[in-house]
Amino acid sequence: MHPDGSIAPMSGRTSQERWSIIGTQPVIPLNNGVELPALGFGVFQTPPDVTQAAVEEALRVGYRMVDTAASYHNEPEVGAAIAASGLRRSDLFVQTKVWVSNYSHDGALHAFDVSTRKLGVDYIDLYMLHQPLPQDFNATVGAYQALEQLLGEGRVRAIGVSNLSVAHLATFLPRVSVVPAVNQIEAHPYYNQPELRREHARLGIATQAWSPLGGVYVYRPGDADAVKNALTDPAITTIADRYGKTAAQIVLRWHIDSGRSAIPKSVNPTRIAENLDVFDFTLTADELAIIDALNTGVRGGPNQDAIDFRTLDRTIPN
Repeated sequence: MHPDGSIAPMSGRTSQERWSIIGTQPVIPLNNGVELPALGFGVFQTPPDVTQAAVEEALRVGYRMVDTAASYHNEPEVGAAIAASGLRRSDLFVQTKVWVSNYSHDGALHAFDVSTRKLGVDYIDLYMLHQPLPQDFNATVGAYQALEQLLGEGRVRAIGVSNLSVAHLATFLPRVSVVPAVNQIEAHPYYNQPELRREHARLGIATQAWSPLGGVYVYRPGDADAVKNALTDPAITTIADRYGKTAAQIVLRWHIDSGRSAIPKSVNPTRIAENLDVFDFTLTADELAIIDALNTGVRGGPNQDAIDFRTLDRTIPN
């Protein structure tokens, strides 16, 4: 973003040029200068009773970014793992999200206080709105304005959104003062949202992929008789064989080489370590194009405009 607050286009610069490197792990500079790790550890649908052990293992093997959310109901366990890790807070990137039940200015401020208490931290590196709420966009904007206040007060280092479409952004941005640093969206080989990612690049918004391995196509298939699994797709396994890597590692490297942050999840120690072991190779332009071509244009997750998220039973306890 330019000093006057206008948006600086990012066209003409490659993803590699937008990165700096810490050790062997790339980071993505956000539009306010904060560095977002290209690869993090997700805990969506991870039961609270196994979350702490999974996050402790992730931090032990080298992850430094953890993604959670108020609606995941496992922030206390993430916080316990952070405390047990012995790592300095400044060496970690902690991100969480406010749920729609707290969408208002005051509600979002309260949600922030609850999340920081549960996580055992006094600031959040990236604080995001979890969903757009098309049925009440005033509430969506009000909640984001609270995030802007938290940013101005130095209680968060960056603010963002999740699951906003091109149309949502067009409605949202004229009503806010700070361009989101990140939009966390469904992105995987079968649904990689090129139009939305181009809009992100134009606006200076980083793309972060949830369900980066395409698991959403497996655990909620559109056609139960024709489940698509990117990790068994011949286009990907052929590339994996070429590099001596797993299909998951190839998909994660595809995200990284395409300039996206990704947040894979697992509770299996072997897979947790495997998902991080992707920094010793790069894919060619042709290989990236092969994986790009798998895009079906069909989402696996919910349509944000078709579901009124206020009706979901996701009340967040204090």
